[in-house]
Amino acid sequence: MSAGWSLWVMFLVVLNFGITFLLFLWAPRAKIPTLSDDTSGHVWAHGAIREGVRNLPLWWLLLSGAMFVAGAIYLVLYPGFGNHKGTLGWTAHGELARDEAINNARLDDLIERFRKYPVEQLAEDPAAQQMGERLFVDNCAACHGRGGYGNVKLGAPSLIDDDWLYGGSGKDILTSIREGRAGMMPPWSSLGEDNVKNLANYVLSLSDSPHDEGRAHAGQALFTTCAACHGPQGKGNPALGAPNLTDHIWLHGGKFEDIVRTIGGGRQGHMPAWSKRLSDDQTRVLAAYVYHLSHQGDAPAQASR
Repeated sequence: MSAGWSLWVMFLVVLNFGITFLLFLWAPRAKIPTLSDDTSGHVWAHGAIREGVRNLPLWWLLLSGAMFVAGAIYLVLYPGFGNHKGTLGWTAHGELARDEAINNARLDDLIERFRKYPVEQLAEDPAAQQMGERLFVDNCAACHGRGGYGNVKLGAPSLIDDDWLYGGSGKDILTSIREGRAGMMPPWSSLGEDNVKNLANYVLSLSDSPHDEGRAHAGQALFTTCAACHGPQGKGNPALGAPNLTDHIWLHGGKFEDIVRTIGGGRQGHMPAWSKRLSDDQTRVLAAYVYHLSHQGDAPAQASR
C-alpha cells in the first residue's frame, strides 16, 4: 500500500489499541456510586433482583492483560501495522503456495495411478470417486443438482439413470465434459395449435403414457417430421442428441402441457465446455464419477439425458 495509507492504518491501530488499553487500566479503579448494601440501586422483579457491584476478578484482569501483550507481539511478528511486513516474513500468498505444493505432491502418485485405467474402470476406484464428487459439486451441481438428479426447469439431464442423450460410454462422457454440448429442438407452432396437441398425444403414446387415443392417431402422420431426428420409432439418436421418446424419462417434463410447450415453442440446451477450466486429469476423474453415478443401481430418474 502507499505510504499515506500505511500511515493511516498505523494511526487507526495505535488509536484503537491505546483507547482500549487506557479503558482497561481505568476500569478496575473506577468508582461506581453504591448504596449502603453495596448495590447500584437498579432493581428488577419488584425488588426481588438487585444489581450488585463487585471488583473484576484477578483471573480476568490477568487474562485481559495477556491479550494486550499477545496483540503487540502479533503486530511485531506478522503484517498488520501499516507496511510493516512482520519479522517472520509471513504472507498469505506464501502460505497458500506452500499448501498447494504439499497438496500437489500428495496427489501426484494418485493421479499417476488414475492415468492407468479407462474411465469405466476408474469409476470403481473409491479415491477417484471421492475426488470426482468434489469436482462434480464445484462444477456441475449448479445445474445437475448435488445428487445428479437433474433439473427439469433448466433442461439439465439426470445423470443417475442409464438414459443418455449423447451416449453413456466413458469416451462419450469425456467428450461431453471437455467440449460441451449444444442441443436445439426447433419450434413447430407452424403446424397449428390443434396439430401440435395431436402430435403431443402421439408422443405420449410412444411411452404408453396417458393420452387421447383419437388425437394420438391423428398425430401419427405428423411424426414423420420428428422422425428425422428422433427416429421412426422415436428411439432417439445419440449422434444428434435427440432423446428417446419411448421411455418415461423427460428432459423438460413429461406432462401433456410440457410436451405441447416443447413441440410448439421448441427447446434449446447448452452444456458448456470445461476443457479450459479443468485439466485433462481432472476431466477424466469427473467423467469417472459421472459414470459411477449412473451405475449405482436402480435410482429414481427425474430428467432425461
